[in-house]
Amino acid sequence: MVSAGQSGPAPEARDSSQGSQPVSYTSMTQLNGLLAQLEASSKSTQADLTNLRIERWKTDSKSKKEMLANVDSIQRNLQGALPEIIGQLRSQPEDLPTSFKLYRNLDALYDVVGSVVEGTGAFGSKDDFQSLSNDLSSFEGTRKQLAQRIETLSSAKEAEIVRLRTDLKAAQAAIPAAPPKKIVVDDNEPAKKPAVKKKKPVVKPATPTTTPPAPGQTPPAPQQPPTKPQ
Repeated sequence: MVSAGQSGPAPEARDSSQGSQPVSYTSMTQLNGLLAQLEASSKSTQADLTNLRIERWKTDSKSKKEMLANVDSIQRNLQGALPEIIGQLRSQPEDLPTSFKLYRNLDALYDVVGSVVEGTGAFGSKDDFQSLSNDLSSFEGTRKQLAQRIETLSSAKEAEIVRLRTDLKAAQAAIPAAPPKKIVVDDNEPAKKPAVKKKKPVVKPATPTTTPPAPGQTPPAPQQPPTKPQ
């Protein structure tokens, strides 16, 4: 069974989902009171469900089985899922996804407990009906408080986002723009001389060399060009 937690304030608590951002004293006090009330309602509901004598109800066996299944589902939620979510929210007091998770769980519990209360009013004892009705009212009160807390947290986070965007724009506007690059043209700089093209060397045709006649040899007579016939 789930025992009720301590509701003392924790002004130095920090939300792990928000890094090192501290959680306000008011926020922690509200959350601790809400969770303590929820744990007390859970403990009371579990005891009241245990006291039910559904097997003695004057109704058909099918209705009894459905009611027993609802009671078993509620008990498992109160002993397992609910304490787990409460623990997560205590470690992340202002985490919106975890807060929504708890709200959805309470919404589902309210519907199933409501069906058991209706069955108890029709077939159970007056004392059982009154006890479970009080438990249901307690769950409903906690659910409304949690809905208000979620709305407050959502508004605060939205305002924080707007502030951060404004600060970012101001910081960007404060950054000086880089001056444009200037190209300096010096009119006094002497003009560059055009490059001189190198001339290709002229290759002279080779002249035939004549071998002088050896001593005692008569040099050959020069050949006469052939005469054209008359």
